[in-house]
Amino acid sequence: MNKAEFRNKLASRLELPQYVSNNIIDACLDIISQSLQEGDPITLQGFGSFTPWQQTERLGRNPRTGKGCMIAPRTSVKFKPGKYLLQKLNKI
Repeated sequence: MNKAEFRNKLASRLELPQYVSNNIIDACLDIISQSLQEGDPITLQGFGSFTPWQQTERLGRNPRTGKGCMIAPRTSVKFKPGKYLLQKLNKI
């Protein structure tokens, strides 16, 4: 599912115009992104948690030349699914 499909389902379920559901999605994504940039984890009870973590500098390799190079440190995000989400996914 892409963002447009998600927007349409949200608009349909909440009986809102699509532009309003699009604004809601954008606001949620902005809040999550900003919190993660500040280093704060996001926990959505039952759904899961997003946690920023710092990857360290490491040795990489250019696949074309085989030459080694250092890959700069960067921030990434880990997601741990919540109990409710896992139960819904594994429901038989």
